[in-house]
Amino acid sequence: MMKKLFALLMAAVMLLACSAALAEEPLKIAVIGPLTGGADIYGKACKWGAEVARDEINALGGLQIELIELDDVHDPETSLNAYYTAIDAKAQMIDGTTTTGPCLAVSAQAYQDRMFMLTPSASNDGVVADKDNMYQVCFQDPQMGIIPADMIKENNIGTKVAIIYNISDDYSTTIAQSFKEEAEKIGLTIVSETTFIEGDPDYSTQVLKAKEAGADLVFLPIYYGPASLILRAAKDIDYAPVFFGVDGMDGILTLENFDTSLAEGVILLTPFSAYDTDEQVVSFVNKYTAISENHVLPNQFAADSYDAIYALYQASINAGITGETSYQDACELLIEQFSNMEFSGLTGDMRWDETGAVNKLPTAYVIRDGGYVPFSK
Repeated sequence: MMKKLFALLMAAVMLLACSAALAEEPLKIAVIGPLTGGADIYGKACKWGAEVARDEINALGGLQIELIELDDVHDPETSLNAYYTAIDAKAQMIDGTTTTGPCLAVSAQAYQDRMFMLTPSASNDGVVADKDNMYQVCFQDPQMGIIPADMIKENNIGTKVAIIYNISDDYSTTIAQSFKEEAEKIGLTIVSETTFIEGDPDYSTQVLKAKEAGADLVFLPIYYGPASLILRAAKDIDYAPVFFGVDGMDGILTLENFDTSLAEGVILLTPFSAYDTDEQVVSFVNKYTAISENHVLPNQFAADSYDAIYALYQASINAGITGETSYQDACELLIEQFSNMEFSGLTGDMRWDETGAVNKLPTAYVIRDGGYVPFSK
């Protein structure tokens, strides 16, 4: 009788334990970025990349991930409102924000509130400056100017360089400035420098000035939307320099109604290629295309956000963070982890320095036959 009673008690205990495990609160991560509006390409990529990571992690069992997905339409004030909504929804950390302007605003408030942020793609160095709770998965903008200048010079890719950049965008202007400073330092000749503002419909003037200046290489520290129009404008006047872009141009081949032949020969730096045959990349690409609108291929924004979720998960496991941990306590624990940990993701092997900037290596690719191939000279 006692044995039977003991067995019944043990069964009850196990049932309660299982019920408690099933009821355990998930880790709540806010994903904030533009899901509508002119920059929604980037926000949606980050959202879908995060969702692939969440699904993989949750399939493992153990600590589960809940994503709180919020639209900031690439606007700082709206992004701040999304941040407060995330707090109300019990978010414990943030994958975001996607773009630099909103991230500058949100990270300042998050620093005061002690909410940990890991942005996949807000690359301005001011995002992390003087904020111990703000980290980046993406390269910082100055790196994206210095590395191409050195690469152009060392490989003799171009002797006369034109720059076309978006003067209304922090990302573009910071990269352009660092490129110019490095070019002057290493003796790279810049023969033309022209700008545009967000939403300009025509780029023929900028392209014509580059051609008239004799530029044999055009540096484009811009996103792929305007880059596609610049390539079209060059084609229209039979201008065929080398075009060299940075990580914001990744995804140009997936742009709707874009003639991919216009991008033939374009060189760009990016930490991720959807055309890589690595097993982990192939798996990510297949899962991503299954959930993305029109089944588009992932770009580096998607891969960086995927890595951000996994990095937050790894750090949370290491620190013993659960779904019950307050965001303030989680912040301090995550700072300790990110200050010391190593992480291997789709976009490379990473460590973070004392400022929150990531250390990893970019890869140069050339667009050939509608895909990426590694650059070689």
